[in-house]
Amino acid sequence: MTRARALVVVLLSCLCLLAPATADALPAGFFGIVPQTGIGPKDLGRMGTGGVETIRMPLSWAGTQRSRRSDYDWSGFDATVEGAAKAGIEVLPILFEAPGWATGNARRMPVDSARQRQAWAEFVRAAVERYGRRGEFWEEHAPGSKDPLPRLPIRAWQLWNEENFFYFTKPVSPGRYARLLAVSRPAIRRADPRAEIVLGGLFGHPRQRPPHAMDSVDFLEALYRSRGVKANFDAVALHPYAADVGELRSSVEEVRRTMARHGDRRSGLYVTEIGWGSAYNPRAVAFEVGLQGQARELRRAYGYLLANRGRLKLRQVDWFTWKDLQGSCAFCDSSGLFRQGARFKPKPAWRAFIQVTRRARSR
Repeated sequence: MTRARALVVVLLSCLCLLAPATADALPAGFFGIVPQTGIGPKDLGRMGTGGVETIRMPLSWAGTQRSRRSDYDWSGFDATVEGAAKAGIEVLPILFEAPGWATGNARRMPVDSARQRQAWAEFVRAAVERYGRRGEFWEEHAPGSKDPLPRLPIRAWQLWNEENFFYFTKPVSPGRYARLLAVSRPAIRRADPRAEIVLGGLFGHPRQRPPHAMDSVDFLEALYRSRGVKANFDAVALHPYAADVGELRSSVEEVRRTMARHGDRRSGLYVTEIGWGSAYNPRAVAFEVGLQGQARELRRAYGYLLANRGRLKLRQVDWFTWKDLQGSCAFCDSSGLFRQGARFKPKPAWRAFIQVTRRARSR
């Protein structure tokens, strides 16, 4: 073998080794956090050092437009996006919560009248026009401005939250949610034709039955049967809360199979909430598994999701939550990677999270 030919063989061998890694490279923003408390520069700095790439944050219509005639107040979300951009972290917004003047109930989707639908579409379009790829927020903070920022426009928009669960949606109805998607898609596309439209995170297996809740697969099956619905979203999102990773795996696989049955193999899948609590009371709350159990399930969950990312077309995984919050939901008070308070008191799960992100990004 000549020296030149040997060099070619070596180069081809290197390319073959590199090809799978390139094909399996994680998407930008893959590792996310869903905070349930206020976050400031110290929080965002700690997130950045730990490998957090996205924060999933509520963008409440009710909190943004107090009356039908009032202007949108973006100040609160501006501060969130600004802080995240400074830390190099992306934002996944949850567009939800109707104001009382629109529907009379924050959980009621604004689809019952032309007036409701128009008002919702205007809000959605205004949000994308402010924070999307061509957003005015980024023009206000362009290089040379008074307060320049790294440009991290919002690329994906999540429509509602747990639309199959009464805690966030009343009434639970795949047909009503299909109408919300039909109203939202043109509003988003006009402002950013390349924006990704993500379903609200479906709660995997709620205990309640219709009309209060529907299993994620049952809801998704019914949603796909809505005429023309597939044209109105790009990715499915799931909240596969489970007693252990075996149950989580089953929930994720069921949803992916449902997507395939309806000819939706190419669409992405987001896991916009997973988590376990560090308290130990499994008989009362299946998701509370103790301090070491929380770290163990975190490692196992990310192990499964990362190993199957390509097959699942997994775009993002968001841990719930950043810090504990007493008095919140049954397991939210201990599901944080840190204990509650201004001081950062990490749990074993935070160290496990750092190990996961570093190993994944080093491959």
